[in-house]
Amino acid sequence: MKSCDAYKEGLARAKECPAVQAALGTPIKDGFFVTGNVSTGGTSGKADLAVPISGPKGKATLCVVASKSAGQWSFSTLAVEVKGSSENISLLEEKEKEPRQNVERAP
Repeated sequence: MKSCDAYKEGLARAKECPAVQAALGTPIKDGFFVTGNVSTGGTSGKADLAVPISGPKGKATLCVVASKSAGQWSFSTLAVEVKGSSENISLLEEKEKEPRQNVERAP
């Protein structure tokens, strides 16, 4: 699971996020026991992961829900839930938060 690009990108975004750095401190490290699943086939796939992360100030869970189409991962959920807090830090970029428009394809 740790070799999945969705995992790698999610973790990179968490480590670079100023709000996550403020909540957990730096350096931010990922834990060993990732739960969830990843399935890929060719240029498509799905990932649903819960990744334990921590820093000197605390612990959290990185939640990753993504789908892969035409070789590109897109995230429907990418957030950090800080343990012992009601804080939930979204790592989605503004363009990812916008609702997707339906594209009609010719038969």
